[in-house]
Amino acid sequence: MDRSPVAARLEVLAAAALFSTGGAAIKACAFDGLQVASLRSGIAALALPLLLGPARRGWGRPGTWLVAVAYAATLVLFVTSTKLTTAANAIFLQSTAPLWVLVLSPWLLAERFRVRDLGFLAAAAAGLAALLAGTAPPSATAPDPATGNLLALAAGVSWALTVMGLRHLERAGERGGLAAAAAGNVLAFLAVLPWAWPIPAGSTTDWLVLGWLGVFQIGLAYLFLTRGLARVPALEASLLLLVEPVLNPLWTWLAHGENPGGWSLAGGAVVLAVVAARGLLEARDRPATTGPPGTSA
Repeated sequence: MDRSPVAARLEVLAAAALFSTGGAAIKACAFDGLQVASLRSGIAALALPLLLGPARRGWGRPGTWLVAVAYAATLVLFVTSTKLTTAANAIFLQSTAPLWVLVLSPWLLAERFRVRDLGFLAAAAAGLAALLAGTAPPSATAPDPATGNLLALAAGVSWALTVMGLRHLERAGERGGLAAAAAGNVLAFLAVLPWAWPIPAGSTTDWLVLGWLGVFQIGLAYLFLTRGLARVPALEASLLLLVEPVLNPLWTWLAHGENPGGWSLAGGAVVLAVVAARGLLEARDRPATTGPPGTSA
């Protein structure tokens, strides 16, 4: 049965809502950052091929594995940064990825840099400055904000590389995005496992949280996203997915009482506004398409 556009939009929103639970869930698990990163990805590596047929195809393409390396880095950096800084800072800083695409794509994809983009970069820099300057002092849920912020910025860069890699694959006629996502989780699991070992016994809650992160926060979220993208243009999906960085700090505040501070929230709002505005302007200059927008780690 053909699904309505409203149902497709709700599926994209459901994906964003599931992605947004990452911050609160990662902080709810007593395992350290590398242990959470490895086990979360190990579970997701099993869930994605089971839930999504396309994730089982395309593993033999070299391009798939190049994208998978960048995505694996994003997965590990996001989890470890969330363990060290506030969930708000981690997700806001990772959400700078489209701005890194703006900077890097002229060199890596031979895309044209427009003079007007300097204004977007300046506004984003102001938002980043406010976010970083307003970082809350160390706390129980954010024991090392400075290091966490740096890791989250690195996650933004690696996610930008992932998005550009997917764009390159699509231009080459390869649609291996889901295979790259599954392969990236395999790489993240294996690459970090030596530093995550030995795995503690943990509590039932710890393992339930890890199961949620792998099966629902990644696996089911990608299922909803893939279904929704079949009917929702890429720009609209990208804007709907901005629900994730809005909800992520909210869930963490409700679950853990984590307060990132007014300046961090204001800076993050500026960054998200810049990303949305630039996406709208870019869409005005090119025909609307249906395809995979940047999604979460």
